[in-house]
Amino acid sequence: METWLLAGLLGLGLGLAAATGLKTFLSLLMLSAAARFELFGIELSGAFAWLKSDAALIALTVAAIAEFLADKIPVVDHALSAFGTVARPAAGALAAAAAFSGLDPAMAAVLGLIVGAPTALAFNTAQAGTRLTSTATTGGLANPAVSFAEDVLAFLTAALALAAPLLIPILLALMLFAAWSLFRRLVRRSRAA
Repeated sequence: METWLLAGLLGLGLGLAAATGLKTFLSLLMLSAAARFELFGIELSGAFAWLKSDAALIALTVAAIAEFLADKIPVVDHALSAFGTVARPAAGALAAAAAFSGLDPAMAAVLGLIVGAPTALAFNTAQAGTRLTSTATTGGLANPAVSFAEDVLAFLTAALALAAPLLIPILLALMLFAAWSLFRRLVRRSRAA
């Protein structure tokens, strides 16, 4: 396999997993739609072909909409975050493994676990920290706005992963730096108050 092709698959897997770490179902929905409608050259084969089925597309659409709405409701957003601690790494592993679906199925599954689960968990942890800081500093009033920003960020990350996967490492590094800077700034404000 060509090195640039493998790098593109790695970028696709990383980007989808990172987006899954923010919103469980959105990147899977986007991957499903891209494969179903043959966009961006995305092809899902073998054990991952089910992701491009009509049933998967409908189920992921319903799940993504439910997550979008539930994440804007106080208290429910924290329950969703607790659920996400387990679900998002699993979904990240699935998304990354699907990105490698052209490889041997066992290799795709292993790469999904190695690439997808830790990436999704890292972004879920950063999201949870940001959400807790938002709750502590604003009493939860800013959480719907923070959730909407996460929706946009997850969508843009998944879209870039599908359209230009080689740019994903740069985007992820910038996102992690921005999240860390924001977290430090919020912690300083809360200590000053």
